[in-house]
Amino acid sequence: MAETLNPAQLAAVHHLKTPCLVLAGAGSGKTRVIVHKIARLLQAGLEPRQIAAITFTNKAAQEMRERARALVGPRAAKDLAVSTFHSLGVRMLRADGTKLGLKEQFSILDSDDVAGVLRDAGGSSDKALTKRWQWTISLWKNQGLDADGAERAAADDEERVAARVMRLYQERLSAFQAVDFDDLIGLPLALLERDAEARAKWQAQFRHILVDEVQDTNAVQYELLKALVGGEGVFTAVGDDDQSIYGWRGATIENLKRLPQDYPALKVIALEQNYRSTGHILRAANAVIAKNPKIFEKKLWSEFGDGEPVRVVECDGEEHEAERTVARIQSLRSAGAAPKFADFAVLYRANHQARVFEQKLRAAQIPYKVSGGQSYFDRAEIKDLCAWLRLLVNQDDDPAFLRAVTTPKRGIGHQTLASLGEFAAKWKSSLFEALFSPSLATALKGKAIDSLHEFGREVNELEHRARHTQGREDAKALLLGWLKDIGYEKHLYDGEDSEKLAAARWSNVLDFVDWIAKRCGGEITQDGGAPFESERQTVLQVAQTISVIISLAERGDEQDVVTLSTLHAAKGLEWPHVVLAGVNEGLLPFRSGDEDMTPERLEEERRLMYVGITRARTTLVVSTLRRRKKGRDTVAGVPSRFIAEMKLDEVVAKEDPRERLKKLRAELAAKAGLNLAA
Repeated sequence: MAETLNPAQLAAVHHLKTPCLVLAGAGSGKTRVIVHKIARLLQAGLEPRQIAAITFTNKAAQEMRERARALVGPRAAKDLAVSTFHSLGVRMLRADGTKLGLKEQFSILDSDDVAGVLRDAGGSSDKALTKRWQWTISLWKNQGLDADGAERAAADDEERVAARVMRLYQERLSAFQAVDFDDLIGLPLALLERDAEARAKWQAQFRHILVDEVQDTNAVQYELLKALVGGEGVFTAVGDDDQSIYGWRGATIENLKRLPQDYPALKVIALEQNYRSTGHILRAANAVIAKNPKIFEKKLWSEFGDGEPVRVVECDGEEHEAERTVARIQSLRSAGAAPKFADFAVLYRANHQARVFEQKLRAAQIPYKVSGGQSYFDRAEIKDLCAWLRLLVNQDDDPAFLRAVTTPKRGIGHQTLASLGEFAAKWKSSLFEALFSPSLATALKGKAIDSLHEFGREVNELEHRARHTQGREDAKALLLGWLKDIGYEKHLYDGEDSEKLAAARWSNVLDFVDWIAKRCGGEITQDGGAPFESERQTVLQVAQTISVIISLAERGDEQDVVTLSTLHAAKGLEWPHVVLAGVNEGLLPFRSGDEDMTPERLEEERRLMYVGITRARTTLVVSTLRRRKKGRDTVAGVPSRFIAEMKLDEVVAKEDPRERLKKLRAELAAKAGLNLAA
């Protein structure tokens, strides 16, 4: 252990007796510290099941689990509780949710389902308005507010309407026996606050909790951590105040400020040695972030030497910027400095900036991916199948019922469903339960009832078989047989004008079937490696957690492609060669319309710039526009204040003009498709 850790990392790993905050600068090896601390806790006598490591994404949790497995062995790693906050919440609610009035098989609504329930609750078909309600209610929940608290907090008429909709929305969730993603944090906290027995149980369960990216926690996540560790609990929080960039979605940097106040014995250990970037890149990052007020002091350094100076490139406009970026990629590859397309990333502040880069990369026949684009699991065909699986888990899940009963179409029209809904509301039952009511004939005609009964029988039969089917091949056979029975492949081909597109959608379905089957067989696929064995599950058990899995899952396919990504989506990643695009006032820092830039907003935008700089390992180009598009207009581009804050003047002045000319010639030659070696 001592051979792989520097002194600060060792200090963090061996601090066991009081709460510890590991202030982990960018590229400082925080995951290495977490997994080594898990090993140290096991050496100190804790059982694997008594250790919880919590992070924010499935991908990060999977990486942590794999690295822990490599360090402590598969047997110990199998019982470690390594998960996201949301997955931990599901675990707690599945075990003790009945204490809050939830059924064991409650449903978890995804974003589309939530929007549907909100439209119903608010009596509006306006999608933009529904989206605002959804966003506002989520922020309120992340602040720990219920409908009463939201009404008190509402600042204007629009928010007061949203608070009333929130009350109706929560009533519907309760009736559906469903929760949304924010509830997966709020309800476990309510459980621990209200039920002493449950609180004692979970505090005894986890003797040491490690929380990654603590600067990204919202108010409710922080309170959940406090409730889990208790007054005398010991934990390790790992984070970086300089990388707090999610204030817009409820994360609060105030949590880092609260830690020393709530835990006076807190030990703060700073990790300042960077294992990623060269000296020039780190000095630029340190200079920018120095403008922000500090909660904890730290300064990144590395042993990699100065490397190439950070380059600032002025471009005429967005097209010119994309052309120069493409030429740079071609030049570095031709010169042998970057053998793979995957060595390159173009990072930007706003999604719309990707479009022109996509056009120029396609024209140059350079493969790329857009990070933060449509998820595989957001595709309509995958959502269709998930609706069926959710209905198997919770037959009170009305949103899942409505999607499943109409996909594929089976002659059950809107009028039939409207009558069924009125009948269910009258008798205070779920839509599925209403199917089999002896009184249903008073609301519907025989043919409609027959169609509904047939659907109900299909769901019940599938639920029975899913409950008793496990193992990869049996699960796959069950799912493929079910898809054939309901005619789903025909449904896809009938619904698409393009046979090629229909085939692609059916291929996605087959991938999804295989994805579920692997989990039923106890196979957890590692990115870039062979599967390892876990506990075999039934199809129904996989379905019970599938909403969380698919909503948080991130495709980790290793492909040799250039990455186009927003700065927010790039956090936690790194590339040898990075271009920061559109570093202009109004874009970075981002400003919408004539809104005032508050000091807090500016500080978060500066942290975003810092995150962008520290994604680069070997070279960094900062690109700024002389003219940029703003809506339909073209306006003069003003370089971002963050460029001056990088303090690059001395470095740029020292750059040899002959070397600069040589690089420009190489870029032009690459752009023209010339052989540089000739």
